[in-house]
Amino acid sequence: MLEDPARAADHEGSRPPRTGADGHAHGPPDTSPAPGPGARESPPGPHAAAAVPPPEETAADGSPAAVDAPTAAPSEPSPPAPPNAPSGVSDPVGPTGAPRATDQEPREPSRRSDATRAAILTAARDRFACDGYERATIRAIARDASIDPSMVMRYFGNKAGLFAAASELDLRLPDLGQVPRDHVGATLVRHFVRLWEGNETLAAVLRVAATNPAGAERMRAVFREQLGPAVRGVCPDPAQAPARGALVMSQVLGMALARYVLRLPPAVTLSEDQVVAWLGPSVQRYLTAPDPGTAPVPAERPPATAESGGESGDRRDGRPE
Repeated sequence: MLEDPARAADHEGSRPPRTGADGHAHGPPDTSPAPGPGARESPPGPHAAAAVPPPEETAADGSPAAVDAPTAAPSEPSPPAPPNAPSGVSDPVGPTGAPRATDQEPREPSRRSDATRAAILTAARDRFACDGYERATIRAIARDASIDPSMVMRYFGNKAGLFAAASELDLRLPDLGQVPRDHVGATLVRHFVRLWEGNETLAAVLRVAATNPAGAERMRAVFREQLGPAVRGVCPDPAQAPARGALVMSQVLGMALARYVLRLPPAVTLSEDQVVAWLGPSVQRYLTAPDPGTAPVPAERPPATAESGGESGDRRDGRPE
């Protein structure tokens, strides 16, 4: 049944005017469906005014939607990213309300890795100290650390790499440039006494250094790289720093060997102040005294003769003339 043209016109007039992209009315709404791809535009027929818009072009309230200048719906602004959010992630919460994968704790495997590495190093220091470098094995160290031997190889490569990591030492030397010159010897000795006390790593490295070339080289490298610059900064001639540093090592390492490895009773029972009082002057001389090879030698006095009864200028009765 055909619709009355008059009623169709009235119905068309009751519809709200079409609104363009500029927000102004542009006459009656265009209710014809959009042509499909490749379709040719045809002039409106006699019943164009009565055409019913397709559902997708109808607004929620039943009024026709504007189709001549479609615009994208404004998107809601994203909430600001939290201070610790990774770059490029503005919303720390996913669609389900759970934290996004990028914001979840990523360091758990790293913590386990650090704990495993620390356990291996602790077991290695104990095993190297007890068995020495030559007799210590990767398998024994892994057993002590309660892990598979392949894990030791994965972290350190081989026994040499493991020993190098286990014997890493930081002497934490004081800045001798800030110490009064007359007190550098006592300051250095006191520092080493406190550093050695209860330091199992130093004791283990010292034990290995006394019996193994690799341990000895490791100890030489530590003192050369860390003690050398400190000695160079306070000695009269920087060119003499290696020799003076070796003399300091003879005092420091000698006391460490007697006190912490051999545990000689007199050395063990000395207090910190006593060790400083005994060794401080010697270390002070090694660091700051003039080179004895270049210091002037006092002139020798002429030898005594039988005729003089003693040294020259003395009477036979021993009294000076």
